Amino acid sequence: MKKVSEKKFIEKEKVLADLEYNLVCDFLKLRKDHNLTQQAFADMSGTVRETIAKIETQVMSPQINTLIKILEPLGYTIKIAKIK
Repeated sequence: MKKVSEKKFIEKEKVLADLEYNLVCDFLKLRKDHNLTQQAFADMSGTVRETIAKIETQVMSPQINTLIKILEPLGYTIKIAKIK
């Protein structure tokens, strides 16, 4: 029975990792679609370039308020959406 629980846990972790990866890909695409360097993106949002770099390389997961702060100058926000 333990192996079934471990397998479900691993599957759940993979789903979460995939969702986070997709968010990071969208974040990176947004920056590139606006022809912004990490530095320009950071400057317009009042953050530091290292924060942008760490998000894009998945070194850190941003706080919700940080993500909103970064996205807002481009006219974007985050929202709750149904998983496909």
